[in-house]
Amino acid sequence: MARELQKNNSMNIEFPTAEAAEYGERSKSFDDDGRIKRTGTLLTASAHIITAVIGSGVLSLAWAIAQLGWVAGPAVLAAFSFITYFTSTLLADSYRSPGPVHGGRNYTYMDVVRAHLGGYKVQLCGIAQYANLVGVTIGYTITASISMVAVGRSNCFHKKGHDAKCVVSNYPFMAIFAVIQIILSQIPNFHELSWLSIVAAVMSFAYSIIGLGLSVAKLAGGGEKARTSITGTTIGVDVSGSEKVWRVFQSIGDIAFAYAYSTVLIEIQDTLKSSPPENKVMRRASLVGVTTTTVFYVLCGCIGYAAFGNNAPGNFLTGFGFYEPFWLIDFANVCIAIHLIGAYQVFAQPIFGFVEKRCEQKWPESKLITAEHTICGAYHFNVFRLVWRTVYVIITAVIAMIFPFFNSFVGLIGAASFYPLTVYFPIEMHIAQAKIPKYSFTWVWLKILSWACLVVSLVAAVGSVEGLIKDVSSYKPFKVVN
Repeated sequence: MARELQKNNSMNIEFPTAEAAEYGERSKSFDDDGRIKRTGTLLTASAHIITAVIGSGVLSLAWAIAQLGWVAGPAVLAAFSFITYFTSTLLADSYRSPGPVHGGRNYTYMDVVRAHLGGYKVQLCGIAQYANLVGVTIGYTITASISMVAVGRSNCFHKKGHDAKCVVSNYPFMAIFAVIQIILSQIPNFHELSWLSIVAAVMSFAYSIIGLGLSVAKLAGGGEKARTSITGTTIGVDVSGSEKVWRVFQSIGDIAFAYAYSTVLIEIQDTLKSSPPENKVMRRASLVGVTTTTVFYVLCGCIGYAAFGNNAPGNFLTGFGFYEPFWLIDFANVCIAIHLIGAYQVFAQPIFGFVEKRCEQKWPESKLITAEHTICGAYHFNVFRLVWRTVYVIITAVIAMIFPFFNSFVGLIGAASFYPLTVYFPIEMHIAQAKIPKYSFTWVWLKILSWACLVVSLVAAVGSVEGLIKDVSSYKPFKVVN
């Protein structure tokens, strides 16, 4: 009997075959969806978020606080930071469907909306997301050139004296920025951007700390104290009644834009390892990113307002002038330019991926679109990727040259994208995924939050459009004005 049992047991033992061993090796190299194993971590995700969030928006926060005052300014900053973090956790849970941990992966924001909501909302999401991403890349081209112009003027004043006529054009710097982006745009996808995001995040900390330090030094240096107030700019002294209203609206848009990263959240989450669960890592990364940026925003915005008062400039680094310490201000502006080089790629890669995927689906047999060529045995080269990405960068640079408006453009982008991408879709997908009953307490307060943010976005958009109209009426294309 014992021998029989031993015989039966030995028959049930499965020894690993060469095929099984090969499958095991392959499973270690690929994720559950068959794609190459993702390597993203909490550090890289946090770096991507900080690179996306701490951008040109921080430069206009002192101006925004000046329009809102000591009470409303910090309150609006705190409100947007909470709303952004809360809705980002909802969006992170939507990455997989139907469940947030064991469901199938969705690789883009549109894929997530398609999986949870479907219908016409997928197209609306695509329009909102990609219009926003294009707008951001144009805005970053403008801001990077402003920073480099500041370096040029600072050096000119230092060499020729403070009374010298130092006129520096934005356009050559926009062209240089575009050339750099053409080269970096050949990075194949988001997964290979980690090193660039880490460098950009370090640069964002550097120029924020420099701006903060210069503001503190200005406050401690004595002299005439800048005029501030609880309600911000004073009607009849700093601005007229109508200007006050428009500027308050526009400043809300600036603050909304300063927290915008939902457009690239799904793409960032798609770079993370599958263990621990991506949604949990993304929640922690969002907390790290939003908390870090809020601390910097409050410090830069409030201390910048204290330093400059109601006359705070739209780009608070330019408020320190172009004189001394010229080298420190130069370094801060160079850090801004380097940061925006990386941030441009973070926002452009989803656009590149979307267009290339659609073209591959439409023309799968085309060697021009699908063929990968190897250079020096290490670098992959694709003709279509080179041509299309180069054309995209050139177009955004030309648009930036024609419309180099900073504050109004920033506010309009923030207002247009904040509601649909940061609030509406994450809330609607959470309601669908969690199957929250209609008219329940949770459903009602989520809807109230959504509607309140819609009103804020509309108000901010109106203010930004008014600012743009004002700028357009006095602007002459391709004319250098300092």
